[in-house]
Amino acid sequence: MMTAARAADSGLAGQGELDRYPFAEAAPADRVGVPAWEGADPELGRVGRRAAGSRGRGLHGQLVQQLGQMIVSGDLGADRPLVPEEIGQRFEVSRTVVRESLRVLEAKGLVSARPNVGTRVRPVSDWNLLDPDIIEWRAFGPQRDDQRRELSELRWTIEPLAARLAAGHGREDVQQRLSDMVEIMGHAMGQGDALTFSRADTEFHSLLIQIAGNRMLEHLSGIVSAALQVSGGPVTGCDRPNEATLVHHGRIVDALAAGDGAAAEEAMRQLLTVHPEVERVVPAPREH
Repeated sequence: MMTAARAADSGLAGQGELDRYPFAEAAPADRVGVPAWEGADPELGRVGRRAAGSRGRGLHGQLVQQLGQMIVSGDLGADRPLVPEEIGQRFEVSRTVVRESLRVLEAKGLVSARPNVGTRVRPVSDWNLLDPDIIEWRAFGPQRDDQRRELSELRWTIEPLAARLAAGHGREDVQQRLSDMVEIMGHAMGQGDALTFSRADTEFHSLLIQIAGNRMLEHLSGIVSAALQVSGGPVTGCDRPNEATLVHHGRIVDALAAGDGAAAEEAMRQLLTVHPEVERVVPAPREH
């Protein structure tokens, strides 16, 4: 188990600081009496799985997670290099683990490694802000408000268009899966099961983007999944479920089945503006 070493004047946070980020492991939800998660076409979930990020597992994944959080929160700045030997000693991991972790962070645009300069934190303008891991880290850091607003704006751009394009283009099995997700959400809401609701909602939105028939939009589906999965994400009808939330999801499914792109787009806009906070972030289009 990786632990933080003794406090030192290295610029790295201590263990207590690192533990303040609440990334809890989710337990499987009970699904008795509702459509099951198991047995679905594996391809139907491939988009949503992209939101898992690329930080890996084990010690390597833990180190990427902790260093990434510290960089995004500003605990590690560009004022001094990140010394691999120092990181290895502080977190009690091997040089190989440190090296591979820094490579992952470099691929995300968080750090850069140059001869005679060392590894340093890069400015925010260089970060891959569409990376699901960075979305997650920003959601728990001092940039949480900016992350909230930016994700809301991005979803307003992506999802109504995806709903319009998806109308009439979905396979029957995908249409059925979308209906199943609405049923699961309804059951979960009645049981007060926020985890199951969130999982079904994430799959719903990922599948909808997948069947839009636009590969560039499909590539962005991981952003929507990440937005729905992180705490402190955009305030929409998906974040605070109620009966109106289910109604709008159901209307989207009906519009898709009927091939009515305009109705699907409008239902999605209604879903994303269930709460007045969103309307102040991204005003609804004016009526002409």
